[in-house]
Amino acid sequence: MQQFPLAVIMERRRLQNRWVDEAWEAVGAVPAFDGAGAAAAPRQILAETDRDQWLVGGFALELFRDEADNYFLNMSSPVPKVFVMWRKEGEVALPVAVSASYGEAARWLDSGEQVDGVPMSREIADWVGDFVNTHYKPAPRKKVRRNDPLAQNRGGEGGRQ
Repeated sequence: MQQFPLAVIMERRRLQNRWVDEAWEAVGAVPAFDGAGAAAAPRQILAETDRDQWLVGGFALELFRDEADNYFLNMSSPVPKVFVMWRKEGEVALPVAVSASYGEAARWLDSGEQVDGVPMSREIADWVGDFVNTHYKPAPRKKVRRNDPLAQNRGGEGGRQ
């Protein structure tokens, strides 16, 4: 298992909607080597009339060998992503977990969680790419036997000759 320290950027947009006042989503995941994103307490980094952004640190992107296939799928997509699972707690939405695995993100979604995919920074993509290059082993190709309808008619099995 390897870890990459991260901070997540959560954004709240104010809506002009009679049923919902606001919408939350994860909009970024940034490296947190410098300690700026190490604290788990949300810190407001943007305040505008129609939106706010909060930096929430204290996360580690972890990579596991048994998820190498899912990391490969992510890295081979046009825009690799960090998946952020988050929950609304009181007045704010807070990240709960991060992953680079398509499979893990799908499992979170299947269990009813809120999950956003945010573009992976170059530093994170390089790190995940190194892991994939080291641990991903493509499944061996299986020889497919196809039914040959003409083969049944050969050899006197009652077919046309």
